[in-house]
Amino acid sequence: MEYNEFFVQGMAALGAGIAMIAGIGAGIGQGMAAGRAAEAVGRQPEAQGKILTTMIVGQAVAETTGLYALVIAFILIGNLG
Repeated sequence: MEYNEFFVQGMAALGAGIAMIAGIGAGIGQGMAAGRAAEAVGRQPEAQGKILTTMIVGQAVAETTGLYALVIAFILIGNLG
């Protein structure tokens, strides 16, 4: 079955948009991590260094999901031309 070129381009654009929904999850995860870290520092200010390090590693892991979705969206959009 052969698909129309415009149909394929439309589906690629739709897929790129859906892939970017993953950015919402990354933003929520990073916000929650920062909020919990602020609470933890408020409770134990002497542990700020360890809390900050753990938070930054956690935020980097959360951000990889958003970056992966962005790469997939760019690949799909690249197929439009």
